[in-house]
Amino acid sequence: MLIIGSVSYAALVLVLRASGKRTLGQLNAFDFIVTVALGSTLATILLSADVTFAQGFTALALLASLQFIVAWLSARWPWVRSLVTARPVALVIDGELQGSQLRRNRLTESEVLQAIRSTGSGAVSDIAAVVLETNGTLSVIPRSALGGGSALSGVENWSDSPLPTNGTP
Repeated sequence: MLIIGSVSYAALVLVLRASGKRTLGQLNAFDFIVTVALGSTLATILLSADVTFAQGFTALALLASLQFIVAWLSARWPWVRSLVTARPVALVIDGELQGSQLRRNRLTESEVLQAIRSTGSGAVSDIAAVVLETNGTLSVIPRSALGGGSALSGVENWSDSPLPTNGTP
C-alpha cells in the first residue's frame, strides 16, 4: 500500500501538472466534477485491490485529458462553453438588488451584502454591480471603479448602457 500510494500520488501530481493550471484554478461546475472524479479515482487506486496501478493511472490520465479537451473546445467555441459553464449574472445593478436573480440562483440578500461589506463598502447604493461569477464567487464593482463597464460584457441581465449616477459621482 505504501508503494502504490506513493507512486499513485506522484502520478496524480504528474497528471495535474500536465493538464494545466485550469484543473486546479478557480473551479466552475465542470472543473469541480473533474477534480472530485480525480480524487475518487486516486482513492480507488489506494483502497481497491481489484484496480491495478496501470488501470488507475489510465483513469487519471483519461479524466485529465477529457478535461483538457473540453477546456480547449470551450475556449474556441462559445456554444461548447455554454454547455459546460454557466454565464455570470448581475445580482446588483446600479445599487439595487435583483430579487429575481437572487431567487433564481438560490442566494440570499445577506450573502450579497456580506460580499459588499468585505470590499469595505458600507452602502449598496455605492455599488455599480455585484456579479455571481461562473465559479460561484461574487465580484463587487463599486461605482467609482466601473469606468466604461466593459468588464461586464457577457454578464446576464447587464445592460451595455452606462449607469445613471443617482446623484453620486
